[in-house]
Amino acid sequence: MSRMITADLVDLDLAADTKEAAARSLAERMVARGRVTDLDGFLADVAAREAQMPTGLDGGIGIPHCRSAHVTEPTLAFGRSAAGVDFGAPDGPADLIFLIAAPAGADDAHLTILSSLARQLMNEEFTGALRSVATPEEAAALIAGEEAEEPPAEEEAEEESGEAPEGVAAGAEATGAVPFRIVAVTSCPTGIAHTYMAAESLEKAGHAAGVEVSVETQGSAGFTRLDPAVVAAADGVIFAHDVPVREKERFAGKATVDVGVKAGINRPAELIAEVREKAARGEVSAPATAASPVDKAGEPGEGYGTKLRKWLMSGVSYMVPFVAAGGLLIALGFAIGGWNIDKAPSVTEHFAWGQADSWAALMFQIGGLAFSFLVPVLAGYISYGMADRPGLVPGFVGGAIALTVNAGFLGGLVAGLLAGGTVLAIQRVRIPTVLRGIMPVVVIPLLSSIVVGFLMFLVVGKPIASLQKALTDWLSGLSGANAVILGVILGLMMCFDLGGPVNKVAYAFAVGGLANPNEGSLKVMAAVMAAGMVPPLAMALATAVRGRLFTRTERENGKAAWVLGASFISEGAIPFAAADPLRVIPATMAGGAVTGALSMAFECTLRAPHGGLFVLPLIGNPLLYLLAIVAGTVVSAGLVILLKGLRKTAPEGDGAVPAVVDPQVTVAA
Repeated sequence: MSRMITADLVDLDLAADTKEAAARSLAERMVARGRVTDLDGFLADVAAREAQMPTGLDGGIGIPHCRSAHVTEPTLAFGRSAAGVDFGAPDGPADLIFLIAAPAGADDAHLTILSSLARQLMNEEFTGALRSVATPEEAAALIAGEEAEEPPAEEEAEEESGEAPEGVAAGAEATGAVPFRIVAVTSCPTGIAHTYMAAESLEKAGHAAGVEVSVETQGSAGFTRLDPAVVAAADGVIFAHDVPVREKERFAGKATVDVGVKAGINRPAELIAEVREKAARGEVSAPATAASPVDKAGEPGEGYGTKLRKWLMSGVSYMVPFVAAGGLLIALGFAIGGWNIDKAPSVTEHFAWGQADSWAALMFQIGGLAFSFLVPVLAGYISYGMADRPGLVPGFVGGAIALTVNAGFLGGLVAGLLAGGTVLAIQRVRIPTVLRGIMPVVVIPLLSSIVVGFLMFLVVGKPIASLQKALTDWLSGLSGANAVILGVILGLMMCFDLGGPVNKVAYAFAVGGLANPNEGSLKVMAAVMAAGMVPPLAMALATAVRGRLFTRTERENGKAAWVLGASFISEGAIPFAAADPLRVIPATMAGGAVTGALSMAFECTLRAPHGGLFVLPLIGNPLLYLLAIVAGTVVSAGLVILLKGLRKTAPEGDGAVPAVVDPQVTVAA
């Protein structure tokens, strides 16, 4: 096995002044050694990981890292900066920077080595030695030596058995008291660094406080479950995670602290004190079972509104792939078979292999079935976002009922919230230990489905269906000034956060109308897609017209933005908005508002929920639709050029954020 770090991958005089430049400088060394095959593609993956959560840590450490298809073998590059580079740590810039690159399919052994390094970063002697080494060879040897070092056999046995560390056990023996016992789970999106650093930090803080801490790291190399006896004996639980905790129900019925993974690294002593206080007050938390897979920040002070947004976005994010697949299949069916393809007989009764109409009917009917899942999936995963897996059954049942009673998209939203709330309420009821095993698979699905079914059929279903019909009739009757105003609002929403929650609300509103399409809902879909295409197209135009106002990386991203914009992928403008939000976002919103208003005024319609210019044959008044897009693009590009031109100097560096498109939200652009 080749070494993960060599002297060629060490820069003791890193001159970069931004985190993007630092990552690029270290990544170039990886490219030179053949460890990375595509520099820009790899940096895009690094930026995507950085966008999820800053990788700066207290103590002057930055650990940009990612798993990437552009990495040939697990690799580590190290840079030492005299001036420091800001990686978002609370205590200031980082002078020790580790760029960790793991292949998309890295084996467990390599990831275990990387996790060992992550733990060493919590060792002050190790980081102090790195600050004092004089040559790249010394630095590489120091890091490689720490990687190669295996933990003593007795420590491994201690960790696997879940027994208390020696110091804790000795202290308990001396006092004759049983130590306070905590089980913890740590995890991060990449599962390479923060996961293991949080574990190390919690274990050290527990040892210092005389508390027994057993940690389950749910990293990229998989995870080994804590001994059920250790979990059962624990007095409290700490979840330090940024991705869903796997098999969370194992920790039900204990005092629980639920935070992000960086809190586990930066303030472990506070978390231990907090869980001890909760246990002392008898706060046995049902949320240990019911906490949401998307409720991952968990920081103190998070309001109900924030949680509600996360629950709704959970449902929308799972619904989006069904929208993409079903909507595009329907669009292809119309494009190949014409407007009457919806009246074709079932392909099970008639299908001619050599006729285009038969293939069009096949695609249309598959797409229609995929579309029929939209409301149940939306409701099911809103409930899942609230109550984890127990919420899926009542959520899907409630969503199906919403379709049955014609409550549509709004009914799905309500059904999901009702299902999640019902499961949470059931889980708060104390039950005998002997019955807990059947609760998730029998009792909770049965009771929650009955409650949700009753509410949707007999209480809220009909009023929501009436509201849905009124909304549909209102959309159908939109004309003149009212339609233009709606187009302005939708355009502003689509361009405000480029794939974020506001953008998704507007997109989900439009897609919901396609379930029972009419003239009004088709106009809304057209306006939404047209406005969503404006931001990347405007940035592409601006970089082409006044390239000197943009960095070299932005100019390269501008070339890709032509295709992204034409494909209705608003995220193509994210690199520009991230680098200069005060100029780019208002400009794109202005263009989006113009396009949305013109699309409505021109009475353009659209039957496909996605596809951009590639579904132009399915657009009503296509030439005017293109005119609306061009007008908004020109307005946005002009404003961006004007606002950037007010600056005294033009950027020439490479500090822009590389283009990143989230595969889960691309179709909701």
